[in-house]
Amino acid sequence: MKTLMIYGATGYTGRMAAEHAHAAGLDLVIAGRNAEQLAALAAQLDVAYRVFNADAATAQNLAGIDVLLNFAGPFAHTAPGLIDACIAAGVDYLDITAEINVYRLAERLGAKAAEAGVMLLPGVGWDVVPTDGLAMHVAQRVENPQSLRIALQVAGSMSRGSALSVGEIIGAGLLARVDGAIVATPDAQPQSFDFGDGPALCAPLSFGDLVTGWHSTGIPNIAMFVHLGGDAFPEGDLSQLPDGPSAEQRDAHRARAVAEVTGADGSVARSVIETVNGYSYTPLAAVAAARRVLDGERQTGFATPGQAFGAGFAETIAGTTITDF
Repeated sequence: MKTLMIYGATGYTGRMAAEHAHAAGLDLVIAGRNAEQLAALAAQLDVAYRVFNADAATAQNLAGIDVLLNFAGPFAHTAPGLIDACIAAGVDYLDITAEINVYRLAERLGAKAAEAGVMLLPGVGWDVVPTDGLAMHVAQRVENPQSLRIALQVAGSMSRGSALSVGEIIGAGLLARVDGAIVATPDAQPQSFDFGDGPALCAPLSFGDLVTGWHSTGIPNIAMFVHLGGDAFPEGDLSQLPDGPSAEQRDAHRARAVAEVTGADGSVARSVIETVNGYSYTPLAAVAAARRVLDGERQTGFATPGQAFGAGFAETIAGTTITDF
């Protein structure tokens, strides 16, 4: 049996993924930087654990590992070293980031990874699995698709890790894909999208779909937006936030995203994907993706979830529906 390593396994979402992977019967090793927390979780799950920092020197810590699934954010701090280590060790790299700079890094390193026989597959969580599959779905509804707009609806409270990761996304600046190239769009304005309950004003933000949407659909013009509802984005000292929402809070807030594709003839298709809460969806999708890769469903170099597993992968997670308009 091939072996999965979950790095960042003692974090809020990483722990849920580790528990799910163990329950699914995967050969699992957990890893991260906190020896005490790792030892406690390893004892609870009866699995092995390894303690190391996320840098290129960690390739030696990947001995016997086939797939590394990274849950440790902000990913701008962990992905570069872990990707380098995976390429050096011949280990497939997956993560759950929404940070666009990690996707751009993986894209740049795609050829090097392919030479090493390694797959780089960022974004196997709520972003970008549902939106990547949705983009591919809507693109098939118009002839010669030319532009893609995606908006995410984020409701309920945000985990401490997500809040820190959003800081990295904001720090990347406002970007869009224009005629195939990613360019700065500092004057981008909010736009309205209908998630199914009427128009909602959404702010521009640079998510990883600017990279994955291009690779999965070939659409040359892509813009990303987000609608934050309620107390979704916290303020103040982020280090004082709780790990994440409770199970009851997750159950109270389902997640939705909308994608609009415009064809060369001006025709527009719009679809909405709805899933369980993003924090519940992410560990399920990430472990499902890792399991597929362990079973040989993979390609070398940079890949998107849609390329690796097909447009319907998002809907394999229970509670997921797509509605066309």
